[in-house]
Amino acid sequence: MNNATLYALTVLIWGSTFFAIEFQLGVVAPEVSLFYRYAAASVLLFGWIPFRGLSLRFNRREHAWFLMLGMLLFGINYILVYQAQIHITSALAAVAFSSLVWMNIINARLFFGTRAGRGTVFGALLGVIGMFYLFAPQIREVSFTDSVFFGFFLAIVSALVASFGNMVSQATQRAKLPVVQTNAWGMFYGSLFIAAYSIANGHEFTFDWTASYVISLAYLAVFGSVIAFGTYLTLLGRIGAAKAGYAMVMFPVVALILSTLFEGLEITATTILGALFVIAGNGFVLYTRQPAPKSLDCRQADLNSGHPAKCSTSAKAA
Repeated sequence: MNNATLYALTVLIWGSTFFAIEFQLGVVAPEVSLFYRYAAASVLLFGWIPFRGLSLRFNRREHAWFLMLGMLLFGINYILVYQAQIHITSALAAVAFSSLVWMNIINARLFFGTRAGRGTVFGALLGVIGMFYLFAPQIREVSFTDSVFFGFFLAIVSALVASFGNMVSQATQRAKLPVVQTNAWGMFYGSLFIAAYSIANGHEFTFDWTASYVISLAYLAVFGSVIAFGTYLTLLGRIGAAKAGYAMVMFPVVALILSTLFEGLEITATTILGALFVIAGNGFVLYTRQPAPKSLDCRQADLNSGHPAKCSTSAKAA
């Protein structure tokens, strides 16, 4: 599957999951719904892996990576997202979570020494400006005293946690760990963490048998978890966290459309202008080359000499 297809699937699926989560809130505790989601997703993946003849044997060090990924990307991150959507609309949650693109740029630089490139940074800037135009009415209503601000804050923190999870995923792919098995184990450990959290907070493991709850849960498990995380993390391994992270700026546009259709969100001139900024930013991020990283020999030469070494690299820009 090519990068464009992976990117499109990620944006379309995750843009709709913020709306699907709305049907998970109410009867069942959000954390319990989240446990059902990732427990089901991990069962599906563990069933698919032997069918494809893939190996599930990994050492303790590799399982430590899986545990870290599960807690960050599938556990803490989504507990915060679900809690945020108790206080804010799905569209506003998507806006807050789009800050992941900046967090990925900064963290990729800190953890891997990866420079984002001017085009990527400029595109991310356009995207953030677009987000403010897209959801200007909700942003104007945010105050330091109401629950909307609290929900927005939770969504921002969830984006930071997710960015750390992205860095873990990039590290596992650099270590040549396969995405499918990594996701299976990560979702398994994540679901265990969520179950422990739910028990500690006294949540009952009830279930809502209404069609809206069951269908949305199935959608979130299959499409929002198994497929979307598979496409996104594969894309992240191919083009880097900075570029892949821009999907988090694009999918609020999908969330916006769904909020307009089902939540009564009003489309205005500023909304259209914001969408244009986001789309323009998307072009800068995905269609500009980012600087190729220095080879290990060049980096060592820099350290030894105390100034940049004049050497070339065979690495290709993403």
